[in-house]
Amino acid sequence: MNEAYDIRAVDLSAVLNTSAEEKAKQLPMPSGYRILCAVPEAEETIEGSNLIKSADMMRIEELLTTVLFVVDLGPDCYKDVTKFPTGPWCKKGDFVLVRPHAGTRLLIHDREFRIINDDSVEGVVEDPRGIKRK
Repeated sequence: MNEAYDIRAVDLSAVLNTSAEEKAKQLPMPSGYRILCAVPEAEETIEGSNLIKSADMMRIEELLTTVLFVVDLGPDCYKDVTKFPTGPWCKKGDFVLVRPHAGTRLLIHDREFRIINDDSVEGVVEDPRGIKRK
């Protein structure tokens, strides 16, 4: 299944029809070693064509995504120096790679977010648009 991402798809202003400050208040604050991530929206067309994907296909792509956008980190993320001797693996604003079913899924105003553990991050990518799940 091909996945393509639009970097604008993680703009939190799409969550509600209010100001960015009001939208941010609606998001949960991750606790402990958890990370709050937004799921980028899948492209609406099939790559290399003008064919529009079905709603089911888009939902499956977003469900099985391996790319997430870091919205916030809990206060204990990456504090364990024995587990993370080189420091944090990601920061707020990064696109991270995770396993397809990682984290706790939640919908906030029809937008999917995930809360993952700090050790669920498998990599950081600058531009996720070329990344596809095999």
